[in-house]
Amino acid sequence: MSDTKITWLGHSTVSIELSDGKVILIDPWIEGNPSYPAGHRLHRVDLLLITHGHVDHINDAVSVAKKFKPTTVAIYEICQWLSGKAVEDTAPMNKGGSIDVAGVRVTMTHAQHSSMIEDGGQMIYAGEAAGYVVRLPDGRALYHAGDTNVFSDLQLIRDLHRPHFAMLPIGDRFTMDPREAALACRFLNPTHVLPIHWGTFPLLTGTPDQLKDLLKDQPDVQVIETKPGDTFEW
Repeated sequence: MSDTKITWLGHSTVSIELSDGKVILIDPWIEGNPSYPAGHRLHRVDLLLITHGHVDHINDAVSVAKKFKPTTVAIYEICQWLSGKAVEDTAPMNKGGSIDVAGVRVTMTHAQHSSMIEDGGQMIYAGEAAGYVVRLPDGRALYHAGDTNVFSDLQLIRDLHRPHFAMLPIGDRFTMDPREAALACRFLNPTHVLPIHWGTFPLLTGTPDQLKDLLKDQPDVQVIETKPGDTFEW
């Protein structure tokens, strides 16, 4: 298996560099993101994945899409909005669907959360929140849960996709907390988990240390301890 470089860019923004150099960017929030690593510059994006329409997940989608010309994957309603912003090469899909793009297979999964886009003072319907499973060419699978609470159908994602690497929100208040994330790990059975959506604001009180403590009975799950801008080779 070849190395995949996974970089947490603060909040829920994650960059995944494949062994062939292609880059997948998930939930781009750069401008105004207090946890985005200072001085970090994106140099390439081949595939852009958006989980839902809230500003802390979609804020820089239009600018990134126009600069790098990636294929942009999102639920149908968000792709319609992006097309209205002159974003080219959108790939609308919905939950349960899969597409082959940029050398990987992407499946949109369920998430339990709200979704809307703030645009010019208007609240625009943005479909439903979602997550993604990304199947790499070597067969391994990564799962980005987006914003969600824990739900028992995560076991279906495990049975269908066997994700080895899970990116799970742990901040509490707007998503699952470490206790729910620990149960999510039990449902998903990953080998690695990257905590996301934590530490950005004081309201997000969950921490990776809390998650590690709650996973003591799951010793096969490695919690990736990192700060924004650090890269984990997997």
